[in-house]
Amino acid sequence: MTDLKIAAAQFSVSSQWEENARTIFPLIEKAEADQVNVLVLPEGVLARFMGEKELIREAAQPLDGPFISELRAATVGRKVTVVVGIHEHFSASQPYNTLVALRDGEIVHIYRKLHLYDAFSGSESDNVLADDVIPELLEVNGFKLGLMTCYDVRFPELARLLTLRGAEALILPAAWAKGPLKEFHWSTLVSARALDNTVYVVASGEAGESCIGRSMIVDPLGLPIVQALDGPETIVATLTKTRITQAREQLPVLEHRRFEIDANPRTPGPVNYPELAITR
Repeated sequence: MTDLKIAAAQFSVSSQWEENARTIFPLIEKAEADQVNVLVLPEGVLARFMGEKELIREAAQPLDGPFISELRAATVGRKVTVVVGIHEHFSASQPYNTLVALRDGEIVHIYRKLHLYDAFSGSESDNVLADDVIPELLEVNGFKLGLMTCYDVRFPELARLLTLRGAEALILPAAWAKGPLKEFHWSTLVSARALDNTVYVVASGEAGESCIGRSMIVDPLGLPIVQALDGPETIVATLTKTRITQAREQLPVLEHRRFEIDANPRTPGPVNYPELAITR
């Protein structure tokens, strides 16, 4: 069976897209030299603004803008597939939070974030548009990959839908904000989505002043294979279909599930919880 060598890289994101591009170029070169099949970079690495999040609208670029164009040029002639998060200029008011997969100078896949981080002290929807399209799978070296972004990991139905469509690994770029218990939330959720679905999860978290780093590659039984700390670092693991098969033989949760998931989008808002009938 085909294996997939995958890397998750984390670094501190600057407010200048040119500086961030210069940080990424050697990561691409190293991944190619190490025969990595997929390099996963964090969410929103085009620019980061501390305390002035509305500037993300001004920094956003279209997919044919200079940032992605330079990264495309850096992948020309290379076999590695690079997954990178940017804020994609879409309208005069707000951009999308978009994942772009690049290979040999071409954009081969796009996913626009579904769940916006309007939680704790965050209000992502003030400056970013949410999409409502469940992403297609990205295939690399015979592996089917489902893409998610940061806050998406808190919504298990998305991971399950991607798995039911055939995903063998979930790719999760993030900029996981620092705060009380946030490292615990991150590690728990990343491992849970792997264990829920008996898939690998490859999570790349930004390492910087506002984010925890802590990139992880987790196996289909929820066990971390390799983890980063909070500074610039690249972690690497080899994913195998044999391990997925073994996990699903031991833990056939996909076969045992009794309920389907409705893939139709809903408008976020209050949920009415029905009273439960209690039989004594």
